Amino acid sequence: MSHNETGIRLDEAGPRPWGHEESFNDLVYEWMSKAPWLLISLALHFVVALIVAAIPWNAFDVEESPVMVVSVEPPVETVEPEEPEPEVEIEDVETEIEPVLEELEISDVSETDNDSDLASTEGDEGLNDSPHDSISTNSTLGLGAGGGSKIGRRFGRPKGRGPGGRANVAVQAGLQWLADHQDHEGPDAGSWDCDEFMKHDPGGDRCTGAGDANHDVGVTALALLAFLGDGHSMVDGRHRKVVTDGVRWLIRQQDPETGLLGDDVSKEFLYGHAIATLALSEIALIDQNPVVKRAAQKAVRYITKARNAYGAWRYEVPPNGDADASVTGWMLFALRSAKDAGLKVDESAFTDSIAWFDEMTDIGTGRCGYVEQGSLSSRVPGMNEHYPREHGEAMTAVSLLCRFFLGQDPKDVEVMKAHADLLLETLPKWSDDGLSNDMYYWYYGSYAMYQYGGEHWRKWEKTIESEMIKHQRADGSAAGSWDPNGPWGYAGGRVYATATMVLCLEVYFRYGRVLGSR
Repeated sequence: MSHNETGIRLDEAGPRPWGHEESFNDLVYEWMSKAPWLLISLALHFVVALIVAAIPWNAFDVEESPVMVVSVEPPVETVEPEEPEPEVEIEDVETEIEPVLEELEISDVSETDNDSDLASTEGDEGLNDSPHDSISTNSTLGLGAGGGSKIGRRFGRPKGRGPGGRANVAVQAGLQWLADHQDHEGPDAGSWDCDEFMKHDPGGDRCTGAGDANHDVGVTALALLAFLGDGHSMVDGRHRKVVTDGVRWLIRQQDPETGLLGDDVSKEFLYGHAIATLALSEIALIDQNPVVKRAAQKAVRYITKARNAYGAWRYEVPPNGDADASVTGWMLFALRSAKDAGLKVDESAFTDSIAWFDEMTDIGTGRCGYVEQGSLSSRVPGMNEHYPREHGEAMTAVSLLCRFFLGQDPKDVEVMKAHADLLLETLPKWSDDGLSNDMYYWYYGSYAMYQYGGEHWRKWEKTIESEMIKHQRADGSAAGSWDPNGPWGYAGGRVYATATMVLCLEVYFRYGRVLGSR
């Protein structure tokens, strides 16, 4: 509102005298005069409010980064860290899961595929001169070591090496005979039947030389070692199905609780367990199969329980204090191979066994005794006592070979030369009546003298052709085998004799020289 010079108030209601007091009617009149514009304003505000309400204002919000609040208070529940496993306490190893034998796989190449087929499909790797060259780890025993390592170096199979190159021919013939006499059907598929292997021969040409039925585990393991020594495993080699089936059978013979391979039905059952453990340990090293590793670890645990406190092994489990050089030799090789395969081993057995061999050795003669210092090899009354014991130095050969693989050197340990000199005086000699054919001695002697090297090995090597290769059978169903006409043939039979002689001839390439060339 406004005022003019006369003091009359001027507004939309018309002129009024100044000082005229507004009445209620005046206010109503004034409000009514403004009503249309108020309604329009209210309508506009309402429309604007609807528009504002419809806008998604949260779309314009800036998302704040989450803030992590770290409590400095200790948690209510705590988990105690696991204690590390002791280095040598075998009993503390976690209980293994029951092996699933279907995990043991072989390649899809047929057993009958020849070497040329393998070479064409595997880029000539099927004919590699060095068995297990695919393995990158060096081992003390020399299994599968690549090259360049002094300890455990594997030199590979030398072409033409050995007596006129005939050693390899004899090895292949022996392996073929073993393959032909492996069981392939029924619950014993994969095994070698110690006393009834000749069931695989034609009716009119059956092999002779049955062994003891209680030694199926031992001879099966020996046969597998012969195949492994020539480079055949579960994944490599022409005979990989033979090896895979044999390993499956061995694992099926294992007691899942104790780890024993086979049954304790004979006095010498630990021989079979030790040799089978050696075979599984070599497979675990070569093929790295988890099922085989579990079985081998269980078997190693049993070996640990069978050892005398601070001593060696014999026949009793639990041990009763007795020990002999023969069982001890196989046990040490099984443990040495198991260690190379990465299994848990009580390494005190190595140092304790060295001390025991020292105790058994006559320093004057260089002879290691069987159960007494300087004694000759054993014989079983009524079974093989007619075989002269002076034709073999088996326990001395066991001691010499074990000393090499347990880290001793002839330069530092004089008794090792005395061992080798004694072996040199008792070279292998074949006789048709078998009285001098101690194949067990020839096996250990060949490996021990190969490790010793030098003139000792060269003189021993000359006997391989004249006394071993020349007497391999070449006729009928026995072709490729050896007659078991030695002191232990009655126990192991023709399978034992053939596997052992093949192992002798594989000395050129089965293990590398621990101390290098000598």
